[in-house]
Amino acid sequence: MITRHPAATDAFSRLHRTFTTHLGIAVTLAWGTALVAACYAPWVRNIRPLLDPGTGRVESTWSFLFAMPVVLTLALAAAHFGRETLRRTQILSNEAAEFALAAAVAFGVFYLAIDRAVAALSLAL
Repeated sequence: MITRHPAATDAFSRLHRTFTTHLGIAVTLAWGTALVAACYAPWVRNIRPLLDPGTGRVESTWSFLFAMPVVLTLALAAAHFGRETLRRTQILSNEAAEFALAAAVAFGVFYLAIDRAVAALSLAL
């Protein structure tokens, strides 16, 4: 018979484990897509005008493709290693609402990462 500590099966632990698992999958997909796009994208100092003519903002291929996957990786590291800090720092009254908000933000960053990679791929193909 396996005896578990009650704190290991609480709602926060379940939500945190689910969140970090899905965030890890998103990080892997974002990096994979960015690396594939990097193999095909033109490596230029200013990729923005190639994607959207009329924009004067300079953004290199390196930062265009890899900025969002880096942000997701840092978020995953912070969520994984800062588990107890997140447990103590509760902003909303409901833990599920906090994780839902964090998931929505993470999904937005994931969407931007994939969108940028697909935009760079569309130039190459």
